[in-house]
Amino acid sequence: MASATASISSHSIALRDLKAARIGAVRQQVAVPAAAPKGQRARAVRPLCAAEPSRKPVSASAASAPVAPVEEEASAAASVDYEALALELVDASPLEIMDRALDMFPEASEVQDLVRTKGLFSFYEDGHQECCRVRKVRPLRRALKGLKAWITGQRKDQSPGTRASIPVVQVDPSFEGLDGGAGSLIKWNPVANVDGKDIWTFLRTMDVPVNTLHAQGYVSIGCEPCTRPVLPGQHEREGRWWWEDATAKECGLHKGNIDKEGQTPKVGVNGNGSAEASAPDIFQSQAIVNLTRPGIENLLRLENRAEPWLAVLYAPWCPYCQAMEASYVELAEQLSGSGIKVAKFRADGEQKSFAQAELQLQSFPTILLFPGRTVKPIKYPSEKRDVQSLLAFVNTLR
Repeated sequence: MASATASISSHSIALRDLKAARIGAVRQQVAVPAAAPKGQRARAVRPLCAAEPSRKPVSASAASAPVAPVEEEASAAASVDYEALALELVDASPLEIMDRALDMFPEASEVQDLVRTKGLFSFYEDGHQECCRVRKVRPLRRALKGLKAWITGQRKDQSPGTRASIPVVQVDPSFEGLDGGAGSLIKWNPVANVDGKDIWTFLRTMDVPVNTLHAQGYVSIGCEPCTRPVLPGQHEREGRWWWEDATAKECGLHKGNIDKEGQTPKVGVNGNGSAEASAPDIFQSQAIVNLTRPGIENLLRLENRAEPWLAVLYAPWCPYCQAMEASYVELAEQLSGSGIKVAKFRADGEQKSFAQAELQLQSFPTILLFPGRTVKPIKYPSEKRDVQSLLAFVNTLR
């Protein structure tokens, strides 16, 4: 414990010293011009890197003509009081600093065209990619063209369907940097191998301010119309674009996590088989019956079942199935001996088309109740996958 406390304390000091060093570096790199007129707020820009060549501000005659982004930045840099700006941002959050450092907005004409053509909420009908491309991806693309590297907060456990293989550092596969062309931008993912629970332990230990939405169940936060709190038993990314396929929870900022065919990278792939073949099975319990294709077909055909059955249609590589494993196993153990059978049916791979046609499968996991006196199974209508919610569903219809 003493060593852990010492480590945290030294880290805090290191952060303080790093902040002071950065402020000092800004003061040394940039000559401080006269302060902006009273009441006029200086525009914040990215400080010039020491390794970059000096840039001359544009002439007064050229100021009214269209200029390149580099020239715009140099012109703005000449009018910024960096000493005042550095002092102003000493206690600012990273988001506040980014907000002041980058004017990253979507093109108004592109947003207007999208809204006029499809309305404000077209993403509920035809997917989120188009809206994200206009409002997020293209602005980021423009911003990154002025940089040589960028840092993300991606973690492997954030979205096992798309981020399970991200490295700590990589050549950005999607965006270009300052020099232009493929390979011109470095992408750092420093917490790629860190578990989410360890991130939260650090934040609480260091008393780091966090978005208040986290306390309201918003584990993964995106745009307001496309984000909702996660429910008990759900994976953190299930709150994002909840109406879409559970395997592709990316907006496009990290589209390099998805391969050229538009499919998410295979989780657990090795040289000898697919992800589906290599992923370990889940819902392992003596209280859960492992149904085969003939077994579940028999359940479908029976008109008068001797006892009700509850079955989950799952894929072992699906992070949302993995997230509900503990609650489903606990439910099965509670129902053991109650006259209700609890089962599982693996519905990916060759069984997926059958499950979609006959078992109401739309996404994983899908939970079905086969009542004693009704031929057609009843699909669990909620995304609350905690034990109490599932138990209420069973007891209502048994």
